[in-house]
Amino acid sequence: MTVTFTDDDEGKVVVDASGNTLGLVTQIEGDTAYVDPDPSLTETIKADMGWADTESDEYTVDETAVETKASEKLHLRGNL
Repeated sequence: MTVTFTDDDEGKVVVDASGNTLGLVTQIEGDTAYVDPDPSLTETIKADMGWADTESDEYTVDETAVETKASEKLHLRGNL
């Protein structure tokens, strides 16, 4: 089941399937969340997320990549 983003998702922490913090949602536009990455992210994790080749300050996450939404976190699927 796909989650639906709302403006209430802004400010939530984005975590991967292992519970590693990836960043913070800064903006929601339709089915896309814009994420400010955690400064401690390694290049390996960025590559796994498809974020390594981008020189942006923010990265995107599509609704289909989110497994569950909690009150303070978006949990991504394990099979990205």
